Parts: sequence; C-alpha cells; structure tokens
Amino acid sequence: MYLWTSEAVAAGHPDKVADQIADAILDAHLNEDPEARVACEVVVTRTPEGVDLVVLTGEITSKATIDCDHVARSVLLEIGYDRFEHGFCHKHVQIENYIRAQSVEIAEAVAKDSGELGAGDQGLMFGYACLETEHLMPMAHQIAFNMIGLIEEDINEKRVIFPDENTWGSIFRPDAKTQATIQYDEFGHPERVDALVVSVCHEEGLTLEQVQEEVKGLIPKLDNYEYFDKNTKLIINPSGTWNIGGPAADTGLSGRKIVVDNYGADCPIGGGSFSGKDPTKVDRSAAYMARYLAKNLVAADFARKARVQLSYAIGKVEPVSVRVQTFGTALKCSDEKLTALVVAHIPLSPQAIIDRFDLRNPISFGGYQKTAAGGHFGRPEFPWEKIEEENWSIHAPG
Repeated sequence: MYLWTSEAVAAGHPDKVADQIADAILDAHLNEDPEARVACEVVVTRTPEGVDLVVLTGEITSKATIDCDHVARSVLLEIGYDRFEHGFCHKHVQIENYIRAQSVEIAEAVAKDSGELGAGDQGLMFGYACLETEHLMPMAHQIAFNMIGLIEEDINEKRVIFPDENTWGSIFRPDAKTQATIQYDEFGHPERVDALVVSVCHEEGLTLEQVQEEVKGLIPKLDNYEYFDKNTKLIINPSGTWNIGGPAADTGLSGRKIVVDNYGADCPIGGGSFSGKDPTKVDRSAAYMARYLAKNLVAADFARKARVQLSYAIGKVEPVSVRVQTFGTALKCSDEKLTALVVAHIPLSPQAIIDRFDLRNPISFGGYQKTAAGGHFGRPEFPWEKIEEENWSIHAPG
C-alpha cells in the first residue's frame, strides 16, 4: 500500500491567468493568420505602488494585427477579475507590451524549401495514459481537476454578465487550488481517496466554517466519489479565510504550472511549457501527439498503462527518438514492438502532427485558451484525445 498525490489550480490562479492571456493572444493571431509564429510569455502582478500590471513579452511574426491590450482585458473579465474587491480589475489594469518579431535564424530553420516544417526547437515530450479513470488519466490528477471544475461551475452558474453590470452570486472567487491523495494497493490499483485538500478564495464576511460547508456540499458531485469513505480527510482552507487571491496576492508567470498541465507526478515532463506557443513548437504539438499515442495504445488493449517519449532537434523534420514503455503491463507484445508499431504507422513530423489535429485552426477545438485552464489532457473535446481503436488494432504486431 502507498499514497500518491496530484494537484490542480483554477483559472483564476495567477499562473493560469498568465497562461490564458498568452493562449488568447495565440488564438487571436492564428484565427487571422494560420501561419503565424507565436511564442508569447506573460507576467501578471501588482507593483509595490499598488498598480495592477500585465506584461506581455515574447516573439511573434504574423500578418495579423491584434489588439493585445483588448485581448488581455477580455481574458481578465472572463475569468472574473472585473472588480477591485477581487484584487485585480480588467478595466484599470496597466498593460505593457514588449512583444517583438521571431528570430530570423529560427524562422529559417523551421520553414523548409520543400514546404515541410522542421521542429521549432529541440526538446523531449512525454505522453501518458492508464486505466484508472474513464478518460485514461491518473485518478489523483482527475479528482483534483474535477474539484476545481465544480467550484468554477458554481461561479459560472451564479454569475450574470450584462454590458455594464456583473452579478457575481457565488461565494467563491476565481483563485483556488486543490490536491488529491489516493491510496493504492500493492499492485498499484487505486483503493480509496485518502485526502482531498481544497484552498479557495471567497467573498468577504464569511466564516471559515461557512466556506468549508459550501465546499463539502460539492464533493458528492465528483466523478470518482465512490472512492471516498468515512476516513477520507477533507482539508478545506487550512490557512483560514481567504479573500484576496490571484495576481494581486501572488505574481503569475506563463509556463510555470507545467506539472499541473500534464499528468501530475505520474509522468515525467520534458520541461517545455505549452501556453502561448504555436504548433510548430514541438513542446506543445508533440506533447499532444505523445498523449494521443499513449491513450490509443491503452484504449486498444495493448497495455494497461503506457508512457511515450518523443524527442526532436531544432530544424529537423523527424523525431530524434521514439520510445514506448508499459512498465510490465503490456498485453499483446513487447515495448520494443509497440515502439516499432508507432514508428511504422504514425507520422511524427511537426507538419503531420499539425495536420492530424488541425492545430492551426484553434476554433476547431474551442481555442488554445481553453486548454490553458483545466488541463491539456483527459478532456474528450480536444482532438489529441480521440480514440481510434479500430485503426490501431489492425496494426497489432504478431
């Protein structure tokens, strides 16, 4: 028996605010210019003088002309940072734009005379899938995000936005963090939820007990609630009442929640972040492909658990390495044969990945901004989550 933990953060967490602004700027460029090259980084903070500040940086080369100021304010409004009492206000935030053009040397390395694309950078990416949950994600990771989703659902159901008025309704404010701990048996199968930690920002004038009862009322709605029992520890706002969160309380930086964005601690990460990057950056697109590979291998009964590593070199079309690992759970053949299956039948060039998932057309899956809060994986609306069992089964090695 052992315990294993994962965490999640809400859309109003300062790092996620930065991610969403970066991806909203990416969406705006790709919607007007699908060939745009975007690497946008964002900082959100409150200065020592009390000024709410958004700093836009990075490199963008695009035919589109985007009002990034408007995009950033719209994201803040959408999240709920629309009033001073929430600690950050979209109307009054100061925005500084230091975005410049992409390096010519990088651009020339990526775009080939043949029309193919080389990788936008070197790097290694991981994908993971397992049978612990319906969407083939680690259970601790899914419960942590599911809890965040219930808090945000409460906010969205009770919030009404008019042109000049915003009725909040919920006791919860946009910033929140959760953490789920699962107890596993000796064979690595989840047995029960040992602990759930929830820290959520809330409206003023409430006692800690009132907030705790409100959160407890949401827990029975969790997808895996059957794993909770009378001994499950519920730890809600352990530091006490919490009224000021988000960028006013803590500086946010895009690309800092990369473990949360992936699979928690159940899978290694390559180190590259996702948000603000167009799909020529394999940090993002190849990570989506690695998840697609792992998920389809598990869904097609090749293994009960799979991890896929891809690696690339800047400017090169094909991956430097591909490896499938199943950790002794393979059901039909060896890891080496599964790796050979992937290499033989699944195109892995940056262009092939972009085409398979239609990554230059973010409208097709709701936009990259949608990925920037709630996790990039385990959400069936995204094309890299599609299961194509029939296509995989016909290639099964003998």
